[in-house]
Amino acid sequence: MVMVMRKASGSSNGLQFPRKTWHTPVYERQPDKEPISLRICFDFLDKTSRSFSSVIQELHPELLVPIALFYLILRGLDTIEDDMTIPIEKKDPLLRDFYKITEKEGWSYNGNGPDEKDRELLVQFHYVVEEYRKIKPVYREIINNMTRRMGAGMADFCQRAVDGKDGVETIKDYDDYCYYVAGLVGKGLTQLFVESELANPALKERPELQRSMGLFLQKTNIIRDIKEDWDDKRRFWPREIWSKYVDDFDDLFKPEHKEAALNCSSAMVLDSLNHADECLFYLAGLKEQSVFNFAAIPQSMAIATLALVFRNPEIFKKNVKINKGSACQIMLDSTQNLSKVCEVFRRFVRQIHKKNTPKDPNFLKISIACGKVEQFIESIFPSQDPKALQRTAAAAPAKPEEDPAVIKEREEAKWDMSKAFNQSSSKVQGLIQPLVYMLIAVMGTLFLLSCIMIGIAWFLGARFDVAAKQLKDGNFRSPSGDGARKIVEKYDHGEL
Repeated sequence: MVMVMRKASGSSNGLQFPRKTWHTPVYERQPDKEPISLRICFDFLDKTSRSFSSVIQELHPELLVPIALFYLILRGLDTIEDDMTIPIEKKDPLLRDFYKITEKEGWSYNGNGPDEKDRELLVQFHYVVEEYRKIKPVYREIINNMTRRMGAGMADFCQRAVDGKDGVETIKDYDDYCYYVAGLVGKGLTQLFVESELANPALKERPELQRSMGLFLQKTNIIRDIKEDWDDKRRFWPREIWSKYVDDFDDLFKPEHKEAALNCSSAMVLDSLNHADECLFYLAGLKEQSVFNFAAIPQSMAIATLALVFRNPEIFKKNVKINKGSACQIMLDSTQNLSKVCEVFRRFVRQIHKKNTPKDPNFLKISIACGKVEQFIESIFPSQDPKALQRTAAAAPAKPEEDPAVIKEREEAKWDMSKAFNQSSSKVQGLIQPLVYMLIAVMGTLFLLSCIMIGIAWFLGARFDVAAKQLKDGNFRSPSGDGARKIVEKYDHGEL
């Protein structure tokens, strides 16, 4: 979602946008009616989340404060995890017990290094605690549970570094890390959406969709920020992937390994792209416009970023960013409806497909992943003849404004259609495996029978060496007459 902790503490493109320049918000925050402690919290939100602070501040009033505080709590947790000046003996218990700290009135922390950019948030964290204690108990329970799990996961990865395990080793480690710092955020936000009755309750029953929302953002940010992380001596690309292309991680940044580096980055993009269709499925379950905007904008920015970094050698030289004009248009398109967001995804997926090259070892898999996204979009919004649509629109009388209840019913129908498509896809996948096993059995049986027949022929005196010699000489037809007699006389050794 928006709050992807390690990488999305900044915006996904490093830009800041005045809210009223790119769209009309559904709701606007009213600072003049807030206590001073809450206004200070929103000041920290502006400082730590940059451009997406505006999206958080346009949320439905029911979720505005809980989600803003959720972000600041996780931002504080992440500030402790990122600070390499805090020894593991102090960092480990801080991370594991941070969920308890949110309940301690007046708590603050002054132990961060002087250069840690968000240290001031923890110095004045008592304002966050003060406001957190005012929100509904059900929201506190959700935030508390996610903070506990995220803190434990971060502590485990910090301990790995102390134990000498440099960077992320396996794809499973990579997925686990992304889940702890982003997937759990998606899970917590989903619970908040559903509890506030602003999302389809069925989303709570689909943890894989919640997970994909976070992992898609986190993995895309990790790909984009490879140069920045390398400069900071941090490695998040899993060894299981990069070791297929270079012997040493540093080789990715050397000009002589440019092609290998691009192929490696393609593998990383593929891994992220595999979550894209499930993100769209998730968005289909969001009923309220401000919540939809909050979730959709980061996803649209992520697919645009993925298209930008795909087979782009610049990512190994600097931190690449989406330009301002493109970012504004993407954000505008993402604050309307699911159809518009699907158009954004389709546009950038096609850019990835266009840049894909047969020289890339991942060429086929990337093509399939792009097709999978387009297939899902087609299942929700089937394409039609544009000319026919124009003729129909010109002939039809102007429609009166639709009843909000009708619009809501139609959106829920799209969710049901998406769910049905997902179920049917699962059934098809379930049928493929038995067919594969049957094909393997048939081919195995034919191979065994062929071996038996050849063996019998050889036992009865068949001369395979003669046949091989004739084929080698280019004689592919059966000899007749004198030709056959000559062959027999040549290889006939008489009675033994």
